[in-house]
Amino acid sequence: MLRMAVLLSGSGRTLDNFHERIEDGRLQASIEVVVANVEGALGLKKAVHYGYPAYFAADGSQINRILADYQVDIVCLAGFLKLFAPPPELARAVLNIHPSLIPSFCGDGFFGHRVHQAVLARGCMLSGCTVHFADDCYDQGPIILQKAVELSYDDDVDAVADKVFAVECEAYPEAINRVGELGREFFWERVGR
Repeated sequence: MLRMAVLLSGSGRTLDNFHERIEDGRLQASIEVVVANVEGALGLKKAVHYGYPAYFAADGSQINRILADYQVDIVCLAGFLKLFAPPPELARAVLNIHPSLIPSFCGDGFFGHRVHQAVLARGCMLSGCTVHFADDCYDQGPIILQKAVELSYDDDVDAVADKVFAVECEAYPEAINRVGELGREFFWERVGR
């Protein structure tokens, strides 16, 4: 069972999903600590409610000092809106979920509704999400899992966001379980990095 740290910046919807799936056995992991880089983030309040150690940390060095106090196998970025530089022992252990099918609509500046607006502006009929390992560049690490959704001609940005978030709720826990089964290095070696 993987021991997780969860980093977030906002409402904690992904934390809610992780907690629910850990409770019902669909996610084979434990949450050891939750850290937000936004003071007063709703996700921190949720973490406290769930009984997880929860901290605010303004920057990466503060986050890494907090993580050093916990036994963590992986770090899950859950709506964390900064490029995170982990300590060396966790360099290949940071997971992220992106709301598009990488390599499309990704990289610096592509997050949240900006991604969905770009998808609609291009006229795409498919979108989805990608769970991947994070490295020192936005959305460049090895892909663990992708899930697609069909779009309709009349979908607006909110409709696309809702469809994508629904598959994110399935994909992120599934990807974490795969990392637990196959090991982190499997994915890094798979793409020759």
